[in-house]
Amino acid sequence: MRTIETAADEAVTLTSELIRIDTTNTGDPATLVGERAAAEYVAEKLTEVGYEISYVESGGKNRHNVITRLPGADPSRGALLVHGHLDVVPADPGEWSVHPFSGAIQDGYVWGRGAIDMKDMVGMTLALARHYKREGIVPPRDMVFAFLADEEAGGKFGAQWLVENRPELFEGVTEAISEVGGFSITLKDDVRAYVIETAEKGIRWMKLRVRGTAGHGSMIHRDNAVTKLADAVARLGNHRFPLVLTDSVREFLAGVTEITGWDFPEDDIDGAVAKLGSISRMIGATLRDTANPTMLTAGYKSNVIPSVAEAAVDCRILPGRLEAFDRELDEILGPDIEKEWMELPPVETTFDGALVDAMTASVIAEDPAARVLPYMLSGGTDAKSFQSLGIRNFGFAPLQLPADLDFSGLFHGVDERVPVEALKFGVRVLDRFFRMA
Repeated sequence: MRTIETAADEAVTLTSELIRIDTTNTGDPATLVGERAAAEYVAEKLTEVGYEISYVESGGKNRHNVITRLPGADPSRGALLVHGHLDVVPADPGEWSVHPFSGAIQDGYVWGRGAIDMKDMVGMTLALARHYKREGIVPPRDMVFAFLADEEAGGKFGAQWLVENRPELFEGVTEAISEVGGFSITLKDDVRAYVIETAEKGIRWMKLRVRGTAGHGSMIHRDNAVTKLADAVARLGNHRFPLVLTDSVREFLAGVTEITGWDFPEDDIDGAVAKLGSISRMIGATLRDTANPTMLTAGYKSNVIPSVAEAAVDCRILPGRLEAFDRELDEILGPDIEKEWMELPPVETTFDGALVDAMTASVIAEDPAARVLPYMLSGGTDAKSFQSLGIRNFGFAPLQLPADLDFSGLFHGVDERVPVEALKFGVRVLDRFFRMA
């Protein structure tokens, strides 16, 4: 008989092997290299132990998704969806201390792009799915495991495509878990709080465009598109949106106050949040809307003034703030700036119910002194697509992390890595959770 520790060891191996498959997603389908290879890897690991899978092509020869269902003891109950994406953001090997697609296991970590975003959760999920099939373990209710493409570019060829074109694959699903939640943060006196994602900001990837009069760079120009765009981008990038404390953020801060005694006064909340250490950047980004310019494009020669200049802006909008955000945006940019965008909605649910109780119990069983709190994610996940099917979404990819690890800084960062022992901890917690969810 294979034990849960065997599954935990396998999760480490699977995570490393998945990282070795370069699944970089630049957002340009022409540059894709490995999403299909990763999907084939997952499909083989599932079919090897007896799963019947749906292997779904969603956008050309390199966009594939793998979905399978494990029947539960009570098919009348709503099914639980466990989903993870196989793609990763780009990485420059020259900036890393190990090659980002080495999957190296050294110094107590698994290293590489995707180690925490999110091939760690994929590895844990895949290891448990294989363990349950091998051992004939029947969960309380149906479980749907989904391994998805294209999350890093908004899910157009992954979760969004499946929801729009293959919703029957998720029939009966009422709740879901995925990435960026369940990890520990160490607070005062070595008290660990495990944060479960109950909300996400909305995403708007926006292109700004300004038109002007083309001409020779040596002459005087009063209608320079580059100048007008630069002014607008500077105004937007330097703008500070108003403080808005959502229910999820208030509940998180109240929980931290209860644990630590720290206050979070609204007249100095940014300073107070800074006490949270490395996670302060993630929590701080959930206090207000943000609009960060990320790319500028204009011109084709240094002595030619172009007629068009463009900028890309990454906007993240709090639940309930869209109309107010739009009004503020118009005031900042003015009437001469053309705007177009791709938008994904915010996600928000309450921190209550049997599923939350099961998550809390499974964490405390492995870390008895733990506290469990809700929080809002400043980024986004495939939950944005699945909520359109009426599915209640949580971020729960449990990891017990070293107190000095800058976990939030590793997302899309250099030297991304996940502790080996954290992966094993996560497998044990998820096993308990799956058996009681």
